[in-house]
Amino acid sequence: MYYSIGEVAHITGITVSTLRYYDREGMFPDIKRSNGGIRVFSQKEINTLRIIDCLKTAGMSIKEIKEFLGWCQEGDSSLQKRREMFYHRLEEVKKQIDALQNTMNILKYKCWYYDTAIAAGSEDVVKNLSDNEIPEELQEYKV
Repeated sequence: MYYSIGEVAHITGITVSTLRYYDREGMFPDIKRSNGGIRVFSQKEINTLRIIDCLKTAGMSIKEIKEFLGWCQEGDSSLQKRREMFYHRLEEVKKQIDALQNTMNILKYKCWYYDTAIAAGSEDVVKNLSDNEIPEELQEYKV
């Protein structure tokens, strides 16, 4: 079964302009065209779109996704490269999580800081607290 670009946009929730962009970027190397030159999508391209969505969710760039899809075309000879790509991405995500955790802890400190200042009626009270008067889990985030 074949689908028009509009039908694929409706099925996948991906805009027509994004589908055209993916095609220009070479994400659908085997896409068929009608006699009038109009893209005709098969289930293969829809499956590719699901892979693209998954990889985008994992934080991969269009360049990385294109590279991955190219490796998939190569078959089993590229299994090692594909695995390494995911391990590399996993390490990048771990770093992002660590950075976000640090940001969250700073925000927790700031929330505590202003909650305490408001309860005391003055920011000066919080500014003059000694380190041991700050909750232990927040002390390292004092700025």
